[in-house]
Amino acid sequence: MTSILQQNDPDIFDAIENEVRRQNDGLELIASENFVSRTVLQAMGTALTNKYAEGLPGKRYYGGCQYADVVEDLARDRAKELFHADWVNVQPHSGASANAAVYLAVMKPGETFLGLDLSHGGHLTHGSPVNFSGILYRAEYYGVEKEGPLAGRIDMNRVREKALAIRPVMISIGASAYSRDFDYASFRSIADEVGAVLWLDMAHTAGLIATGILNDPMEHCHIVSTTTHKTLRGPRGGMILIGNDFENPFGKVAPKSGRVKNMGELLDSAVFPGTQGGPLMHVIAAKAVAFAEALQPEFKVYSEQVVLNAAAMAEAFIEAGYQVVSGGTDNHLVLIDLRNKGLTGKEAEAALQRAEIAVNKNMVPFDDKSPFVTSGIRLGTAAMTTRGLGEEEFRSVVALVDRVLSNVSDEGVMSEVRLSILEICRRFPLYDSVLA
Repeated sequence: MTSILQQNDPDIFDAIENEVRRQNDGLELIASENFVSRTVLQAMGTALTNKYAEGLPGKRYYGGCQYADVVEDLARDRAKELFHADWVNVQPHSGASANAAVYLAVMKPGETFLGLDLSHGGHLTHGSPVNFSGILYRAEYYGVEKEGPLAGRIDMNRVREKALAIRPVMISIGASAYSRDFDYASFRSIADEVGAVLWLDMAHTAGLIATGILNDPMEHCHIVSTTTHKTLRGPRGGMILIGNDFENPFGKVAPKSGRVKNMGELLDSAVFPGTQGGPLMHVIAAKAVAFAEALQPEFKVYSEQVVLNAAAMAEAFIEAGYQVVSGGTDNHLVLIDLRNKGLTGKEAEAALQRAEIAVNKNMVPFDDKSPFVTSGIRLGTAAMTTRGLGEEEFRSVVALVDRVLSNVSDEGVMSEVRLSILEICRRFPLYDSVLA
């Protein structure tokens, strides 16, 4: 396959080869990224990409779907086993697609939901005014505390006060830059008190939840959505799951028939035809492979190391004089407020990139800078843990990050750091060819 691509489209071949080299020879600390196995990569590059399979297994709108049905059933069954779910839809093309389907199934345009403020660690699809979730629906927010014993953390009493004041149709949990676990039981108690649907977007923490390292949301949340990459270490894609809350409490009915739908049927319809057309069967095959990998004992060992590495990284940053939001981490990510270092997130990201360290600038709670500049950076351990780095190596990584951020204009330091990073990466190889 490599020779065919190289022969027929050398420009694309070269771009992919350069990306593989970048991944091999640099430190990937972006919290939303990971490295999939060669098995997952192979499943994605198959003839399943040719197949349209609109509908669900056994209920397709196209012929010739008998093997697509096998693939999707395997993906669904493995996901149910992995997360102890009673229902799952593996067709969403992304986490954002999955979330769009949740809104469509549960809410009407203009109705109110309550979610975590984007500037406090929330996600774009949880009510940002530039996203469909903030354009079509009325978003209200809860956030983290600025001071006191819960600084950088969510105070559930304040969440309850806000929910009682606005009476939302839905309460969302989930974040892209919140380093602490969630109290799902308390969120469910609040949702029940105000008559709201409780929805978790576990995109960042799905792998850690699947392995029992973080709290289990399935018995508390009505709906759970996720991406299938990040800590779950699968292909880029989305998924929606339900525990045992199948009954639809809102009296919505199926078109024409008048029959009351349960939540699973509502969500199936919201995915297709509600928000997307044909599923990507080659990606669903790769999802199935990743779920099988996550069911193995080795994946729990990996997930445990992800959290140990994040804790070591947070501790090392604190020892080096950095402000770690919330004072530490429960999961795979660390959020750093750089204001005491005299740097913006934008400056830090650019400097680290020159040293072959990939992070992303990120807003911190109560940030006084714009989202295009930010006061912080977000770092994660999932990808480099996949490569085999342990706590000692992550402490060394923090020392390298600190050296760069303390010498952002010194190209000599950058060159020395790049050599140190290359030595680490050569000790922990990733892919050995353009198509891995």
